[in-house]
Amino acid sequence: MGVVNVTPDSFYAPSRAGSTAAAVARALELVAAGADLIDVGGESTRPGAEAVGVEVELQRVVPVVAAIRQASDVALSVDTTRAAVADAALVAGADMVNDVSTLTRDEAMAEVVARHGAALVLMHSRGTPRDMQDRAHYDDVVGEVTAELAAAVRRAEKAGIAGDRIWVDPGIGFAKLAPHSLALLAKLDILKAKLGKKLLIGTSRKSFIGKTLGGDDSGEASERLAGTLATVALAVWLGADAVRVHDVVEAVRAVRMVEAVRRAGLS
Repeated sequence: MGVVNVTPDSFYAPSRAGSTAAAVARALELVAAGADLIDVGGESTRPGAEAVGVEVELQRVVPVVAAIRQASDVALSVDTTRAAVADAALVAGADMVNDVSTLTRDEAMAEVVARHGAALVLMHSRGTPRDMQDRAHYDDVVGEVTAELAAAVRRAEKAGIAGDRIWVDPGIGFAKLAPHSLALLAKLDILKAKLGKKLLIGTSRKSFIGKTLGGDDSGEASERLAGTLATVALAVWLGADAVRVHDVVEAVRAVRMVEAVRRAGLS
């Protein structure tokens, strides 16, 4: 899953596209590099990010989704917590909704996804981007995240979303301190087995990598590629069905190596 952010403030500057044309160009570049899925977002969800109005998000996202769909048949995801944005993006050609609030910020979201028959990613977090890091308190991070995702899955299925259309994402870095993110990555196979859903993992260039490798809270995202690729390889080895990344060429190579090792082990 390649990232296209139609925002001025997403944490990794190269992922930002300042216009529809730039966003489409980036999406097609990622597809050429090997992306199977493009995730389009119009509101930053980095820690501390300010919310934008629904009209702003619509204006950013919908023309991009429509233009990418016209240019390519690649699978498209819209990264939003708003039902109105999801609805418009699905009409414009998106196939999936990536909801980082696990259906908690807009009670109409589940109905929209069900009505369109779309796929849904339920990503674990707590609170909002402005306050989520203040809510990173766990006695058993793997157990609690698994239980909260299971509850979200039940909400989605109760709303009429087909079980085989639901993905889960433990939300690395969202309402998680670095040790929480590391613990979740180490136990992805357990989380996946308990939830019984396809698993999406997003570690790309996140701050927990800088904190782990350099101990520097202000480490630059531009310096986190090696750590990203290590976590991508680990996640795929432990059962991730998709990885959300900024660096598609490098991630595709890492995934191919993991797959080659796995095939060798089965021969």
